[in-house]
Order: sequence, then structure tokens, then C-alpha cells
Amino acid sequence: MAAPLALIGFPLLVALILLTVKSGAARSIVVIAASVLLAAGTLSLVFTHYPLTEARFHVSPALTRWALLGLELALSAFVFAIGVRRRRLLVSLLALLQAGLSAVTGLLFEAGAGVEHALSADKFSIIMAVIVGVVGSLIAVYSPGYMEAYHRHHGELGDRRRLFFFLQFLFLSAMFGILFSNSLPLLHLFWEVTTLCSFLLIGYDGTEQSRGKAFLALVLNMLGGLAFSGAILYLSATSGPLELDGLARLEGLGGFGALTRSGVILPVVMLAFAGMTKSAQMPFSSWLLGAMAAPTPVSALLHSSTMVKAGVYLIVRLAPVLQGSLPGVMIALIGGVTFLLASLIAISQSDAKRVLAYSTVANLGLIVMCGGIGTYESVWAAILLIIFHAITKALLFLSVGTIEQRTGSRDIEDMSGLIVSMPKLSIMVQIGIAGMFLAPFGMLVSKWAVLRALVDFNPLLAVFVVFGSSATLFFWVKWMGKLLEVTKAHQNLERGIEAKQWASLGALAALTLAICGFYPLVSTLLIEPYVIDIYGTIRTMSPGNILIMSIMLGLVALFPLTFFVYGRRVKVVDPYLGGGNVDSSFSFQGAAGEVKSMRMSNYYLGKAFGERTLSTAGLIACAALVLVSFGVAL
Repeated sequence: MAAPLALIGFPLLVALILLTVKSGAARSIVVIAASVLLAAGTLSLVFTHYPLTEARFHVSPALTRWALLGLELALSAFVFAIGVRRRRLLVSLLALLQAGLSAVTGLLFEAGAGVEHALSADKFSIIMAVIVGVVGSLIAVYSPGYMEAYHRHHGELGDRRRLFFFLQFLFLSAMFGILFSNSLPLLHLFWEVTTLCSFLLIGYDGTEQSRGKAFLALVLNMLGGLAFSGAILYLSATSGPLELDGLARLEGLGGFGALTRSGVILPVVMLAFAGMTKSAQMPFSSWLLGAMAAPTPVSALLHSSTMVKAGVYLIVRLAPVLQGSLPGVMIALIGGVTFLLASLIAISQSDAKRVLAYSTVANLGLIVMCGGIGTYESVWAAILLIIFHAITKALLFLSVGTIEQRTGSRDIEDMSGLIVSMPKLSIMVQIGIAGMFLAPFGMLVSKWAVLRALVDFNPLLAVFVVFGSSATLFFWVKWMGKLLEVTKAHQNLERGIEAKQWASLGALAALTLAICGFYPLVSTLLIEPYVIDIYGTIRTMSPGNILIMSIMLGLVALFPLTFFVYGRRVKVVDPYLGGGNVDSSFSFQGAAGEVKSMRMSNYYLGKAFGERTLSTAGLIACAALVLVSFGVAL
């Protein structure tokens, strides 16, 4: 019990300390020291708990019952007050409903009183804890330097960095709470803490725009929180299991027919609904896109290691119950539609953070799709996706944040020639992009696993992956091409980037390469044992395919390795411009004797893949699927 409590309590203690630290230098020291200890602590779980046998921890039911009720009501009261202060009637109403459900469940049905093991640690929760601890810590190390530069560029904003770093570590504490909670009421408490933290972080700037985006995130996530509360109330009233491991495992449930008779499938769908709102599935994806208004470390934290991963974590936990059920198929379709449409919309975006946001929504859709199917193959693929996506997306978000601070723009078209102006950072972005779509990097391996699981389950569902993956190829290649394109002279812009930021970016780039090279080991030691525990069987890649992909990874790695070995000497070759080059390599004399400058730009196909049209279609389609999933679960 010591390890889970330590991982929950340590970031909380750090958060409280940071709330009192006024000096920027002292704050940076605390953040770095705490991040190193946190990352080391989570990594130690793998070595101290291997072979990762499940451990359950007893906590006094009476104590947790009243403590949880008090904290739930306090959170609801805080949100209610925010709604009243900002004249957001819907927020206050949702807070009242949340408080009512918590009070009824806690007082009338004594929710949590029958929970024997409030905390637990198993293979899946330890995998997720390592992701949160390592990636979250690297984002925290990156943050002090970024936030100092952020306030230099935005002098009009109030300096609330103490609150920022308090919320950042409180967020990490709540995430560990979600991962190690076996009691559904306790898990719900941490779930609501992440919702509140995301609201405050997204609205950090204090502008009308950031507040609007923050309230959108709050409302949509509160809808999921209400569904979560409803599931706990339902299970409490029907004497259903309130321990996550008892609810999520197959033993004693006997298939979909038995689930319907016992009344378990409805609360499972309600919990999955909460997971879909948290993981920004259509029709709820707008809150995650709005989160781009926040500083870059917030975007990285929400998109990679926390918040959205809590949603897919819960859905993958419930995958064995959803397997073979009609509600499970509806949830899989929601994920599939989200993956396809978000990937298509990303083609039309030139803002790098919006491309990353839609890519996140899309990949979360793929994970939700796997969870809805619920087979052992799809769960294995889903966990692989979670691991690869967390590392790669953190690298890309932090890299874009640095580019924006150095160039004043995050438009992909303005990243032309980055290989010359910011060579090391360009290599890191290219590693991140390659990690998202290029063979043999992890995301492609994961999509191969998803495709295989879909073909075995229902080949028609593979259509979503085939067409969605084609779209991802299109927008990632466009971006990579811009980085390598040189159409004018560039000055070096990398001077002045802090060592802490380089350390975070370099570590994430190295992790992206390492996790791709050693993913068979990660699968064998961490993922496969969990899948075997739940399903009793597993299927992975053949040794021949692993060897081929390892060779490919070695060949791909030659590019960045060669660059760093031979230094920054990028040779720019004069292009042939259809006429005589004049003055420089970037101008030419046309047929009429007029001097013209070379200019290149990407296709964004806004009419074919317009954001408004496809978002509306996704909203309608997925809202209908949500209603159907509840309808068939009743």
C-alpha cells in the first residue's frame, strides 16, 4: 500500500509547497527535484513489483465513506460558487445535480461502505503510472523556462505561476489516484479533481476567450461526471459491485445475457460515457480543441499523459464487460467515426497545435474503438497505442511550444526551413512526426495491431482504420516536408533555449526511439501478462516481423544520428526554378524577364475536409450512437 499512497501523496505535497514559493529560481529547483523523484518512483514500481502481481489494499470503509462524501460535496460547492460568480447557470445547475447524486448515494445507500479494497495496483495501473510519472515529470521540467518566457511575451497577463505549478502537480496526484483506485466512489473523486484542474489550467490567462474555453471543458466533463455518479448510484441501489476489478472482470458475469439480467451493463455504459467525455470523443471533442488556448505545457499535459488518458484507461478497464455486447459495438463505432473524421479534419488545419489536437482526438478514438470491441487482441493494441501516443505527443506539443516562442508563429507554413534555422529542434519534431505514422515506429505498429483485431472481430470496422490512417499519412507528410523545405536564407534561432527545455525535449525524443526499438520487450514484460490475466490468452507479432521492423528502425535512425555526428552543416543546393536563378538560390527570371521569388505551400483542401462540415457530421452521428448505446443497455 505504501507505493500507491506515496505516488498519490507526494505530488500533492509538492503542489502545496509550490503554492507558497514566490521565487522563480526556488520554484524551478523544487519542480526539477520533485520531477526527478517522481519519475524515479514510478519507474521503481516496475522493478520492485515485477512480475507485477496484483496487490489490493484495505482501507477503512466507514472512514472512506464519510471522507469521500465530504470532499465530493466540497468540490460541488466550489464549482457551484464559480458558476454563480461567472453567471454560468448551467455550471451551477450541474454542480447542484452532482451534489444531489453524491448525497443520495452516500447517505441512503452508503456507497463505499461495502468496498473492501479501496486501492489496488496491477499490471495495467503500473504501466499507466509509469507513463504519467515519466512523461508528466518531463513536462513539469520543461514548464518553468517556458512559463518565464511566456510571461515575458505576455506582459499584460497577471503572473499566476504559483497557481499554475500547484495545479500541475495536483493534476499528477489525481491521475495517480485514478490509476490506483479500486473503489468506484474514490475513483470518481479523483476523476472530478482532474476536471476541476483542467478547467483552471485552461483558463489560466484570465481572458474572455480562455475562460470561455475553460467553461466549455468544465460543462462537457461535468456531464461525464454526472454519468459516473449515476453509475455509482445505480450499482449501490442494486447491490452491484463497487470495486473496479469486480466490475471489469469476466468471472461470474457469464456473458451479455447475464449482464443484462444483473443490471451491470447499464452502469458500465454510463462509466464508458464518462470515459468518452474525458477522452474528447465526438460529440464532446470541442473541449479538447478549445484547450489549445492554454499555455503549451497545459496542452501537453492534457493530451499526452493525463486527463484524456484517464478516459481511455477506464474504457479499456471495462473492455472485458463490453466484449460481444451491442453497447460495446456502439462505443466502438463512436471511436471509429471519431478517428476517421478527426483525421480528415486535421488535413485542413495549418495551425500546428490544432493538427496535434485533432490527431489526439483521432488516436483516442482508435483506443476507444479497441475498448468497445473488448477482445484480447484489441486490448493489447489499445495499451500499445496509449504508451506510444503519450510519449510522442508530449514531444510534439513541447516542440511546437518552443518553436512558437522562438519564431512568433505556430503555423506550419511558417516552419519552412526549420532544418536550417532550428536544426536540433527540427530533428526532434521529425522524430515525433515519424513516431506518429512512419514504419517501424510505434504508432504504426499499434495501428497494425488494431487492424488485425478488427479483421478478426468484424472486417467492416477495418474501413475506419484504413481510411483514417491514409488521412494521417497525408497531414504528417505535409508537415515533415515543410520542416525540410528551404526557400530563403535563415538565421539560427536556437540560441537562448533553456537547458531544462532541451533536457525534456531530448529525453522525450530518446524515449520515442527507445520505446519503438524495445516495444517487444515492453509488450512481453508488461502488456501481455495483463492481457493473459484477464483473457487467458494473447497473440503478438511474429519474431520475423519484429526483426524486420527493428532493421527498419535502425535505418530510419541513421538520419538524426548522422546529423548530430557531422554537426549542423546542412547543405542547401540551388534548385532549378524553371528559369535563370538571379541574386540568390531563391529568385529566378521568368519568361517575360520579370524576377520572381520562389514560394511553396501545402494543400489544405478546406472545401473537401472543412472543419465545420465534418465536425457537424461527427456530432450528429456520434450523438445518435451514444443514445443507441444507452437504449440497448436499458
